Amino acid sequence: MSLGCTSTTTKDNGVQHEEEEGKVARLQGIVRPFSLAFLLSGRLTNAHSQKTKLKVGKAKPKAANFTDTSFKAKSITLKKQSLADTAPSLSSQFSHHLSLLRNRSDTQRTESLAYLATALHSRHPDEALPEPLPVILEKVQPLIVDGSSAVRNNVLKLLKALPRDELARQPSSILLYTHVGMTHLSADIRAFSMEVLEWLMQAIGHEIVSCAGGWVKTLKSFTRLLGWQSQTAGSQGWSMYQQSGVRPGSETKAMIKQMTVLAAFIKVGIAPPAALDLLEAEAALTCTFPYVDTRQHLLPERSNVFAHLYLFGPPPDEEGEMYQDREERQRIFGMKYLALIRQGVEQAKKEGGEIGRAAAAIRKAFEEGMKDYILEET
Repeated sequence: MSLGCTSTTTKDNGVQHEEEEGKVARLQGIVRPFSLAFLLSGRLTNAHSQKTKLKVGKAKPKAANFTDTSFKAKSITLKKQSLADTAPSLSSQFSHHLSLLRNRSDTQRTESLAYLATALHSRHPDEALPEPLPVILEKVQPLIVDGSSAVRNNVLKLLKALPRDELARQPSSILLYTHVGMTHLSADIRAFSMEVLEWLMQAIGHEIVSCAGGWVKTLKSFTRLLGWQSQTAGSQGWSMYQQSGVRPGSETKAMIKQMTVLAAFIKVGIAPPAALDLLEAEAALTCTFPYVDTRQHLLPERSNVFAHLYLFGPPPDEEGEMYQDREERQRIFGMKYLALIRQGVEQAKKEGGEIGRAAAAIRKAFEEGMKDYILEET
């Protein structure tokens, strides 16, 4: 009986062991995929978010872009820098900024013009210019037709800083680019040329109308600018490029400015001498009596007094000729431009308003200036 019981117990233990192994196998089949996915996710997470463990007593790791600034240098070398003990002179700085006026950068040209204007304003009136005036005008006057408004505004400031007595000796050179600006395609440059010419008439008006090309060429530029066309062969009478009527506000303001400057130009060119000038002339004759022609034998007040004779070159055409006397300017104005401008003024007066008032100012200027000339002709 004891052997039978032992064999039965052994069988029961074997079956129980097999059942336990089956359960373990089934559990391993479930747990293994889950544990593999968990281990993989843990590895990926640790690879991205694992932090370095800091040990006590050690410094924090330095960044990749760290720069060591703990060193001390005995000398510092700066390339392309002047290490001279003395600063550059004002004349050298002035010449340097003059050379920068042809720089491609608008900002650089504006800053150089501002420096030049400040240097001219700060100098003593009796002190000579850092550079000769022809050299300054040669570099500055092309900027009258510059595309940048900031550059053009600084050009006018620089011109106003120049001494007028020296500027009166170079009127034809500054008029060159003023004429170019008067017939420029850009409306802003045309408007700026009017500002330059208006200031020139206030500063050195007599020299402007008396220099080579100052009278005829300027009048011709005004007629083109205003659109007043003269009668030519094959055309029937007078005509206007720009017909009267409704204009945009900017064009109206530009035309008013042009006509205002034209009135001032005509007034300076052919206006009769002021009463004060006549009194001064009579006083001079009284003081030098009986030598009434003493003034004719004095030293001339302007340079190159025989330039109108063209002794050292061929005579220019009619546009580039000099008309130093008022009678000569009256003759040319009466022959070529009086009828043309009168018809343009009558057409402009029909529009009324500010344009009509500007036209009335032009009419008053040439009527007062040509009064004695017309009486002599009749």
